[in-house]
Amino acid sequence: MLERANIAGAAALHFTSTQEAKVSERFDTATPDLILPLGVNPPALSSLRASEVRDRYQIAPSRPILLYMSRIDPKKGLDLLLPALESLAQTGVEFHFVLSGANPQDRRYEQQIQQQIQASALGQRTTITGFVAGDLKTALLAAADCFVLPSYYENFGIAVAEAMIAGKPVVISDQVHIWPAIAQSESGWVVPCDQMALAAALRMALQDSAQRQQRGQNAREYAQMNYSWPAIAEQTLAAYQQLLAPSARLSAAKIRITRL
Repeated sequence: MLERANIAGAAALHFTSTQEAKVSERFDTATPDLILPLGVNPPALSSLRASEVRDRYQIAPSRPILLYMSRIDPKKGLDLLLPALESLAQTGVEFHFVLSGANPQDRRYEQQIQQQIQASALGQRTTITGFVAGDLKTALLAAADCFVLPSYYENFGIAVAEAMIAGKPVVISDQVHIWPAIAQSESGWVVPCDQMALAAALRMALQDSAQRQQRGQNAREYAQMNYSWPAIAEQTLAAYQQLLAPSARLSAAKIRITRL
């Protein structure tokens, strides 16, 4: 089998998280793991200001913006997030929810989520943008006060890293496997895939602006040191040096890292 031969002949297998390595098929090979996260770019300058985003979507300046920016898919935990947000709305917690994303492969699920929001207590405090990119994506990240992604499983969570490098605190589930970095750096809040735990973390995030600001600053600093492309380049060079070290006869040209 070609895949088995590639893996067996590689100096290492590249994974983006320890969990991804644990669950990956190895075909009974003993090839070493190489854990390297994905890289993200710092937010570019946008022609849209954060205040213009609020004006565009008629979001009051006093309301914290909670941003979901990912694919609209059942695995993303929206069945946990929407009821959690409804419970907060019903108890008077101030926020505006921005749902950004789409699902071209399952428009029916996307429409179901939109209808659920519009028929609930969230209808008057939610903006549904659809898929966003470019200036609008950058401006939404800049305007957001907190980023949320309670997925049931993510190998890494590139959207979370993008929010972090934009200086946003994050609320994520412990099945988004960037979570150890979030916990270590105090860049946000990590919860199990449980509606009540998610609601409690969101309440804390939305009601404590000082904590949001501190954790957002922690997020930016951690992401710059670990997920920026210069940081990824340094980690990659260090990995190659380590792979070359055990055998001086190997040259860099012969090292092959396979990405499953």
